[in-house]
Amino acid sequence: MRILHTEASCGWGGQEIRILDEAAGMIERGHELWLACPPEAPIAQAAPGRGLRVVTLPIGRKRLGGVLAMRTLLRNERFDIVNAHSSTDSWLSALACASLADAPPLVRTRHISAPVARSAANRWLYARASRFVVTTGERLREELIAGLACDPARVVSIPTGIDDQRFRPVSGPDERRALRAGLGLPDDRYLIGIVATLRSWKGHRFLIEAVAALPMAAQLVIVGDGPQAPALQAQAAALGRPDLVRFAGQQEEVAPWLRAFDAFALPSYANEGVPQALMQAMFSGLPCVTTAAGAIGEIALPGATAVVVPMQDAAALGQALAGLYRDPAWRRALGERARAHVLDGFTRERMIDRMLGVFESARRR
Repeated sequence: MRILHTEASCGWGGQEIRILDEAAGMIERGHELWLACPPEAPIAQAAPGRGLRVVTLPIGRKRLGGVLAMRTLLRNERFDIVNAHSSTDSWLSALACASLADAPPLVRTRHISAPVARSAANRWLYARASRFVVTTGERLREELIAGLACDPARVVSIPTGIDDQRFRPVSGPDERRALRAGLGLPDDRYLIGIVATLRSWKGHRFLIEAVAALPMAAQLVIVGDGPQAPALQAQAAALGRPDLVRFAGQQEEVAPWLRAFDAFALPSYANEGVPQALMQAMFSGLPCVTTAAGAIGEIALPGATAVVVPMQDAAALGQALAGLYRDPAWRRALGERARAHVLDGFTRERMIDRMLGVFESARRR
């Protein structure tokens, strides 16, 4: 198949990483993948290295020029599928397809759990203009069906899949010690990690507060960058404990960081599907503390695969992290059960199989 992904976002996070990982897997299976995005989008620079052909278009805003540019691309290139990912490019792609007699089918992937307004325009986009809608969690799927009267047969939940060879548990104390030395991390601290774009709803500020109250020698390692960086750095500096929080910044390869941690935390309180970073941590065999935001509950089963705490509750978060520290056997068992759970249904190959199934069904219909 010849598949066009569209992405209007000029940010960088799990959504963009999923697009590239999924596309690269399909290229490995012999399909041709294109990406249309604004020229300033970070994904435009990353995509060629994964084998995608990139076309830069003025699709960063909902304007007529974007519709016309998309329409020209679809008319000149014969795609089998258009897969749109953010709100702006979904609208531009839908309008461009609607204006062409022989347009390819549109598949809309919705990555986050933010509510969709129950408007006539959205009902048209999701229930009529899109041949299929893919969500990254079952809860998101159910909300679209209930709120926008979408046909349940055409809304499919396909969580992001993870490469289980790349994200694996640490082999033992020697490997962890070597990883920490290479990353400049202390070997005499309880290392709590978070990998997430620094956005408010990821809950970093509650995690900093929780770790500051822990009674043991601990360090919080924050991997990622984003708009909340100045505020979080100021919060950490105000504690007067320079070794408590390590801001590692954006990392191209996060797997070694995960293997270096003792525990992983993701205290999100909004806008989550099934978070990619949480799954990566589980594939890495880490004990995880998280919340029930969005569709997190599909992988974080309380007491079975993760410790689940109330949202925006630093005290509960700290108690959970301290409890894991006090019981190494529980930490190990929780990490092992988490990995077994995600291996059963959340691998990269399974994601690609299911997405190709949706694309094939869209093309047949």
